[in-house]
Amino acid sequence: MADPKQGPTHGRRGLAVTTIATAAASAVVLFAATRHWDAVMTHQVSPLPPMTEYRTGSELSPWLPALGAVGLAGAGALLATRGRLRTIVGGLLALAGIGIVGAVTEALQHHIDVGWPIVTIVAALVVVVAGGVAIRSSDTWPEMGARYDRPTARTAAKTPQTELWDALDRGEDPTADK
Repeated sequence: MADPKQGPTHGRRGLAVTTIATAAASAVVLFAATRHWDAVMTHQVSPLPPMTEYRTGSELSPWLPALGAVGLAGAGALLATRGRLRTIVGGLLALAGIGIVGAVTEALQHHIDVGWPIVTIVAALVVVVAGGVAIRSSDTWPEMGARYDRPTARTAAKTPQTELWDALDRGEDPTADK
C-alpha cells in the first residue's frame, strides 16, 4: 500500500508544481484583466459613425489586478516560508482566488462578453486549489537552507576567520606583529 505522505502534492515536486501553477494562474489573471471584456457602442448624430468604447477587466473590477499580484507574491512566499507561516500563505492564496472569483462575478453583472471572464475564473480556481494544497501539504515540503536565516547566538560563534574580519572592520591590521 502506498504511503499517503508520498502523494503527487508532497515533497519537492509538490512544492514546485504548486508554486508554478500559482504563478502561472496569477499571471493569467493579470493578463486577462488587461483585455477587453466589454464594448459599449454609442450612436452619434448622422453622418458621424458610431463610437465604440472598450472596457478592460480591470476597469470593470479594479480589484482584479491587485488580487492577481497577491497570487504572484504568494507563489514566491511559498518558496521563502516554512511551517505554520507557509500554511498561512496557503490560506491567503485560497482567499485571493476566492476574491478573484468574486471580482469577476461583479464584472459579469455588466452583461459583458464571457470569454476573458471564464479564463479568469478558471485561473482563480487554480489559485484556490493551490492554496488548499499548500494548507494540506506544506509540512511535507522542503524548506530553504538555514544560511538565509539570521544568525542565532549558537551559530554566531567566533571562528579565527571571523575574528580576522572583525579586526579589519575595526581598522586593525591582523597581520601586524603584536
